[in-house]
Amino acid sequence: MKEDLRAWLGAAGRYAPVGQLFGFMNVMAKVLAEPEVQARRERTERDDEALARELSPQLEVLHGPFSGLGYVRARSAGSALLPKILGCYERELHTVIERIVRNDYSDIVDIGCAEGYYAVGLGMRVPRATVHAFDTSARARRLCAELAERNGVASRLKLGESCDEGALLALELGPRALLMSDCEGYEARLFTPRLAAHLARHDVLIEVHEQHDPELSRVLQSRFAPTHDITVVESVDDRRKLRVYDFQELAQYDARTRLRIVSEGRAGAMEWLYCASRQPGAASA
Repeated sequence: MKEDLRAWLGAAGRYAPVGQLFGFMNVMAKVLAEPEVQARRERTERDDEALARELSPQLEVLHGPFSGLGYVRARSAGSALLPKILGCYERELHTVIERIVRNDYSDIVDIGCAEGYYAVGLGMRVPRATVHAFDTSARARRLCAELAERNGVASRLKLGESCDEGALLALELGPRALLMSDCEGYEARLFTPRLAAHLARHDVLIEVHEQHDPELSRVLQSRFAPTHDITVVESVDDRRKLRVYDFQELAQYDARTRLRIVSEGRAGAMEWLYCASRQPGAASA
């Protein structure tokens, strides 16, 4: 019977007036659900803010390479706030970040900067670098500007909206730059063979979203391999973090709350590619 119903719905959907009705009903369902979705999002943000202020009353990052980075408000953009406040966010990268900040970069380019955790954090740790931060979200850019102002990076911050191959080719970079990318599956279109060759003297850190393309990591590595030494960093599952992260601030909470604090909400395992330039004078620290 279910198969007959599916067949009937499929046939009806191909009949234009009925298909239009289905489309209208789908749109209306989304419109009617939006207030509930928005209310749920606001409740989550309020709960996260309360927990963030409990962890760190001044909203300063407690641990990790950006310890002391101060948030203006308990808000993030497109990623989890609580692990950033604790300082365990993307802990898998902490060793790489410590290598990175020992380099005297002229520029830091963050593509998909969100609220500025990396753009401003790296700007603090590499104090002579100009920071170019791109995000298509106006809210993210606003939060990034606020974060830079609070942490003394605003005078070196250049905010941009969209960033593609042409924008990066046209960007006037100094002798050595770091480019970071978290652009949700756009990586292959952004880091073309032409751009990879153009970045031969710069270092690149790419978050790879293979849920969009299972060959993405292999393709990107092949583009940078002629000019860069590549380190692959694999992600850690949220529940494993609950077992192995031993931050003292977590001791006061039950397991469910600890999991909420350390969780980054990833759909599955993923990886980063740290591509360090092999050009003379650009050897990674």
